[in-house]
Amino acid sequence: MNRTRLLAAAVLTLSTSTLAYAQTQDSNLERLSNFQTTGTSEFEVIEQGGERAEAIKRILEKVRVPSGFKIDLYAIVPDARHMAVGPQGIVTFVGTRKTKVWAVTDRDKDRVADEVKDFAPSLAMAIPNGPCFSPEGVLYIAEQNRVLSYPAAEFFYESPDVAAFKVMETLVPEAEVSFNHTARVCRVGPDGKLYISLGQPFNVPPPEKLELYDREGIGGIIRVGQDGKGREVFTHGVRNSVGHDFNPANGDLWFTDNQVDGMGDDIPPGELNRQTEAGQNFGFPWYGGGSIRTNEYKNEEPPAGVVMPAVEMDAHAADLGMTFYSGNQFPEKYRGGIFSAQHGSWNRTQPVGARVMFTAVNEDGSAGATEVFAQGWLDENGEYLGRPVDVAQLRDGSILVSDDLVGAIYRISYGN
Repeated sequence: MNRTRLLAAAVLTLSTSTLAYAQTQDSNLERLSNFQTTGTSEFEVIEQGGERAEAIKRILEKVRVPSGFKIDLYAIVPDARHMAVGPQGIVTFVGTRKTKVWAVTDRDKDRVADEVKDFAPSLAMAIPNGPCFSPEGVLYIAEQNRVLSYPAAEFFYESPDVAAFKVMETLVPEAEVSFNHTARVCRVGPDGKLYISLGQPFNVPPPEKLELYDREGIGGIIRVGQDGKGREVFTHGVRNSVGHDFNPANGDLWFTDNQVDGMGDDIPPGELNRQTEAGQNFGFPWYGGGSIRTNEYKNEEPPAGVVMPAVEMDAHAADLGMTFYSGNQFPEKYRGGIFSAQHGSWNRTQPVGARVMFTAVNEDGSAGATEVFAQGWLDENGEYLGRPVDVAQLRDGSILVSDDLVGAIYRISYGN
């Protein structure tokens, strides 16, 4: 058999096996949706403790937090990204940019996780970055191009088979699925609807894409019913938001946004945005960040009524996950404010970021002062010792910080 035939045979074999795998996954989801077993019996369990834990603890000795606070290792979680703490406080689900969602459990309530295992191992997931919960305990996971729901996830996660259902089969048209800017996040809003961010794949998109993107919400935030019906574009003019949350005091949607690369070390700024009504436009791609115009659209008229950021962050610090603090453990100044994670710059001459920020929120709903809350993951040599991704709150009022470089979750507590 010549090389051409060998190659054709290999491609056919690969295509056949890929199709068979896809069919198995579709069958597994169908079976789980009908509360049937799939035959899956094994979890992947991540060892806690040992030399790995001790090495991470040594890194944490370099991290600085305000007086009265302390930071500890909560769990070893490979590729840890966005987190969703179960409403009952039983388990925390942790997404990744790979193929796993992890279930993290502190069974003895000593504020250190005892068990980390994969969730729903019979299902193949593609960039399941964004888990979020409804108040009723339904877990949603926003993947690269679909959303699944997992009712009673805090109960079913103990078994390899879980109740799982399709909510949205396609977030963006198949032709627009990209490897870039496809780490989705979600929240259930005060209106009971599901809000999902859709980062657009370009640094700055070409003009011929704008109409499609605006219509589909690519480069924005969409909202749908929890059943996947009634999709609409809620937020326009966003480059790549990988973190949003609702102010529990008034229902405003706040979100981070990563801004245009290649304009220099110090421009444009990163953004923390406040949305007060549906349909607002936050200026991208006419603005690259803050009031800085992009080179590609500097001669084009921006849409009317563009909303400027509530807070301008350091350029290229990569502001990602965020959460409103609603606990009572931390001092008064932190209550009702925003904790957000900066992943750290990837192409800045002098790296910046790799820290947790705090932004106060005033009584009128506007942003107060922003300050560094936790830092030290970027050392004096410009080397990353960790890269924070998301912040979530435990029921006791402490917060968790995920780190996808180290593969860990940290717990920051006050006065205990």
